[in-house]
Amino acid sequence: MGRGRQKAKATRQAREMKYYSPGTDLHALERELAGGNRYSGAPEWEEPEEDEDPYARYAGEYDDDEDEAQRG
Repeated sequence: MGRGRQKAKATRQAREMKYYSPGTDLHALERELAGGNRYSGAPEWEEPEEDEDPYARYAGEYDDDEDEAQRG
């Protein structure tokens, strides 16, 4: 297939995909939006305490002072 025919085919396929609109079941959409779904909303989020250091658990693993003491 020549380049012109190939480009025309690709353009035609892209146009078909862009403007294709399958039949929409509005009743199913209404049932879904009305409720009855198992999702109860946003999950509850626990805020960390302000005094809690989020990096404290890594302090023992990456302590630079111990490495310098062993070298010196």
